Amino acid sequence: MLSVKHVDAFYGASQALKKVHLDAEIGQVSCLMGRNGVGKTTLLRTIVGHLKPTQGKLRWNDEEINALGPAERARKGIAFVPQGREIFPTLTVLENLRTGFSVLPRELRHIPDEIFDLFPVLKEMLGRRGGDLSGGQQQQLAIARALVMRPSLLVLDEPTEGIQPSVIKDIQRVITLLRDRGDMAIVLVEQYFDFAHALADRMYVMDRGEIVLSGKRGELNVEEVRRLLTV
Repeated sequence: MLSVKHVDAFYGASQALKKVHLDAEIGQVSCLMGRNGVGKTTLLRTIVGHLKPTQGKLRWNDEEINALGPAERARKGIAFVPQGREIFPTLTVLENLRTGFSVLPRELRHIPDEIFDLFPVLKEMLGRRGGDLSGGQQQQLAIARALVMRPSLLVLDEPTEGIQPSVIKDIQRVITLLRDRGDMAIVLVEQYFDFAHALADRMYVMDRGEIVLSGKRGELNVEEVRRLLTV
């Protein structure tokens, strides 16, 4: 389980997170929503170790991880799919997938067959450069690269951004399968309400660096959530 409690974070003199709380449990999707610029990506960067909190605690599997860097957190099973995908455009699909080996012991440095069961299109494109893939294919590659790491916490930042509807359905199917498998916690930042609402076990809504609404999906007023997402 991931536990984020009373976390503050700053960019220079500007406070980006204020007493933020969030939990993510194995076998569940915790969805974080909010308008642009309210601190969602900052919170994810804090969870994966790219930004250190100034106050509060982050715990993963009952261990405090505040002092751990991104590589150390990755070795503990935390994988990140960033906004914009950030694949390596000049590397092939196979080479991109193999970058996930870096945090694995030698005996696990192979690509599980499950990757190609989840994303069959990638098996057909192993020799193609990442930069030659469509946006939807690159997003599938970014998720697959994270899964190569065998994570127990998967953190996704707006995986539907700029993606065609058919691929959005594929990504929704994959996240559902990973959640239902029961050995992974998932934290999802998403702007597309219907996608998020269909997947979320718990929902968190941010505004101006704070969590202003949270609860189980069935407990929250949908119209109140939508109002907080309206510009």
